[in-house]
Amino acid sequence: MKNTMRFRFAGIGIMLATIAAFSVAVMLLWNTLMPPLFALPVLNYWQAAGLMVLSRLLFGGLAHDMAGRGRIADNRRHAYGNKLREKWMNMSEEERKEFIEKEKDFFKFNRRFSHLHGFFDDDEKPEQGGDKNVN
Repeated sequence: MKNTMRFRFAGIGIMLATIAAFSVAVMLLWNTLMPPLFALPVLNYWQAAGLMVLSRLLFGGLAHDMAGRGRIADNRRHAYGNKLREKWMNMSEEERKEFIEKEKDFFKFNRRFSHLHGFFDDDEKPEQGGDKNVN
């Protein structure tokens, strides 16, 4: 129990030290570059820390873990991929062939995806010069 508390306090201390170091780095970089280049005001430490928080909210989002990876987005993407894979694995051969035929029809009808023409068929070659019926 005591070791767990020590690790938590150490982790909080490391996190605070990292935030302080990044705030100082932002402040120094801002004060070195921005006032001479764009005639912007000089920042103090707390303004630099606020700028870091603001940039995190605007550009980093809220769905990221401490490592900076978007676990929520990754989990959604993998969950969808797994559902599609499971569906494919549970299909019979006839259902798979029917699915592929539907995809062929879609790509033949929808010429916006002309770069995928012949994706399902190795026998078909796209015409030279493209399709002339494209809108």
